[in-house]
Amino acid sequence: MLNSGTTEKGRGCICSPVVRLPSRARAGAMLQTMASSDRSQDPADPADPGASSHSHVPDDELRYGWVVVWACFFSLALIFGVSYSFAAVFAPLTEEFNAQRADVSLVFGLSGLIYFLLGAGAGMLADRYGPRVVTGSGMVMIALGLLASSWATSLGMVTLAYGVGVGIGVGLVYSPAIGCVQPWFTRRRGMAAGLASAGIGAGTLLVPLLMTWAIEAVQWRAALRWLGLSVLVLGLFTTALLRRAPAATADKTNGVAGNTLRQALRSRRFVWLYAMTVLGAPSMFIPFAHVSAAARDLGISAAQAVGLVGLIGIGSLSGRFAIGALADRIGRPLTLMLVQAALGLSFLLWAGADGYRAMAVFALCMGLSYGGIVSLLPALCMDFFGARAVSSIIGTLYTGAALGNLAGPFMAGWAFDATGSYSAVVWACMLLSALSTWAAWLAVRPQAGD
Repeated sequence: MLNSGTTEKGRGCICSPVVRLPSRARAGAMLQTMASSDRSQDPADPADPGASSHSHVPDDELRYGWVVVWACFFSLALIFGVSYSFAAVFAPLTEEFNAQRADVSLVFGLSGLIYFLLGAGAGMLADRYGPRVVTGSGMVMIALGLLASSWATSLGMVTLAYGVGVGIGVGLVYSPAIGCVQPWFTRRRGMAAGLASAGIGAGTLLVPLLMTWAIEAVQWRAALRWLGLSVLVLGLFTTALLRRAPAATADKTNGVAGNTLRQALRSRRFVWLYAMTVLGAPSMFIPFAHVSAAARDLGISAAQAVGLVGLIGIGSLSGRFAIGALADRIGRPLTLMLVQAALGLSFLLWAGADGYRAMAVFALCMGLSYGGIVSLLPALCMDFFGARAVSSIIGTLYTGAALGNLAGPFMAGWAFDATGSYSAVVWACMLLSALSTWAAWLAVRPQAGD
């Protein structure tokens, strides 16, 4: 499979001559190659499509990369805090409109479907016009969707306002914001990506808890209005700080290094990364919509049940840093495979849960794995494909999560309504995670060419 002197495209890794090894030794050698090639990647290596020299860039511009990281952090905290605060309004919507769980879950699923499908188009707009205008427009859409939901008189209106409106807004912010970070960094790209994406965990932790408190204090409609106004003010401020990196900006003498979107889509790496995303999405998004309801079924209080989503956020936040440190030691490709496998195994805890403690441990472990996956994917896209169309590539990859985000929570709700249990859902998530881990292996293993 590997020939002497062959250079893996885009990775700067010279593969060793073919040596016939026993199957276990051959697998171990392949894993070692994956780890060492990722650790040894030098930002100045001309074989790396994401590498570009920053020697001509003023120090103040390079330091501004950390401003972009924190702007991305708070932007993602806002949009995913809004998205996952749906757990706090799940029960009020069910009671207000006398709806089935599957129907209410459809609101969350539709929102996710739209923002993941829109990611590719939003990334293209950001690559063309810059991140500020695109992400700022997204914050306005989220605010309008929340305000419209607060005046809804039917679940259908909530589906249109929250599912469609908030979904469009999140889609306009997510890919452009996270894609804006990667080109600012080379050696510290993993750490920067982890810190920026940690905003997802922070928002998931804080906003649902704040929404639970607000709903208890002023009811769900007023709580949505306050949330919408907060997104409008804070969101426009944070997105105004986003700026393209010099490495992602072409001028008269220097083009932008890396693959075009079309080139990336034709590569085997992208095909298998996409398959991994499609297969792994249900396991990542079903808990956000249903873990609180499952906890209530076990007799857990409403506050503790909604707090489980916050614990997923704590795990996710921790995963951004813990998994990033692990990736620095053993390489991002191998780390991706490990956290994808860990995600599936975490569902064993849900399967055996009989009270709050077990559900809390599940939420933390699931969040840790989820956070690691989310933080690794953008950095791997930059590693494999370069800065030229990184926002578009990341956005297109995220469309793979769209079907799982829509169908996963909806089918989980349907399965519960039909059987009165989440058992089948939990085991299905474990099976899909196993298939996703296999796809991750095919995506990141050393290849002679892409």
